[in-house]
Amino acid sequence: MATILITGGTGMIGTRLTAMLADKGYEVIILTRDTTKYTPSPGISYASWNIDAQAIDRDAIGKADHIIHLAGAGVADKRWSQARKQEILRSRTESSALIVKALKEYPNKVQSVISSSAIGWYGPDTASSLKEGFTEDAPADAAFLGETCRQWEASIEPVTGLGKRLVKLRTGIVLSDRGGALAEFRKPVMGGVAAILGNGNQVVSWIHVDDLCRMFLFAVENHSMAGAYNAVAPHPVTNKTLTLHIAQKLRGRFYIPVYVPAFVLKVVLGEMSIEVLKSANVSARKIQQAGFDFSYPVIDKALDHLLAG
Repeated sequence: MATILITGGTGMIGTRLTAMLADKGYEVIILTRDTTKYTPSPGISYASWNIDAQAIDRDAIGKADHIIHLAGAGVADKRWSQARKQEILRSRTESSALIVKALKEYPNKVQSVISSSAIGWYGPDTASSLKEGFTEDAPADAAFLGETCRQWEASIEPVTGLGKRLVKLRTGIVLSDRGGALAEFRKPVMGGVAAILGNGNQVVSWIHVDDLCRMFLFAVENHSMAGAYNAVAPHPVTNKTLTLHIAQKLRGRFYIPVYVPAFVLKVVLGEMSIEVLKSANVSARKIQQAGFDFSYPVIDKALDHLLAG
């Protein structure tokens, strides 16, 4: 079976993806700054890299048939100071530069690079996108996340000049039972409050973590895929709909809907509030036309699975 080298393999998405790949019989090598923190298991091993030093395990590159590139500082983990914004950008572009450098300098048999990107590429909804959804040929937004995504994708693009197939998955809001956005939505609900952000009408383009991981595998296995694809479920919902669905599944009728005004979010979150309040209706048509079949196409089914028990 093929060997897949993963960056960001110890994060929320990477952990689930690694287990999925190992279950399918792939050999997985996870790049990490500190290999002593992790114990290898059948089909899963660890190799070192250091983005700051632009250093990477040569043998790991030599063994890989495919690379899945997930690495990047969490966008919503901290308030966006100038230093944090630089960290968000550099963690993506410099890790990509290291992959490109390694593929140039070290003998390898890598066939494809599947790189994470994000729907932050797109700006706020327009009349057209609200109707049809943003498609992959839309230009990058000029705001911070749009520019970050543009530079992120550009930084991995040179692998195509090395004869590697490149797929970029622009990931939506990932819903998982292991943290991330869903955990944040759950917090006020557990106290009986359904916290609707702003007016609640902003469109949330989401994806179940299992569908996202299956999409990365799909991109590895489908050699006709190349370029950018939106990694979002085919049925986005508004913030209000998502929040109330979570509350209903967790609390039945025992919750109080509360609208959190935009100005409060701006005070609490700073510049990040722009993204929380932004409506982005993103289309899944291209990945569906490539043959991908969603296990969780609608929010009810996704939440039933993630909130069970």
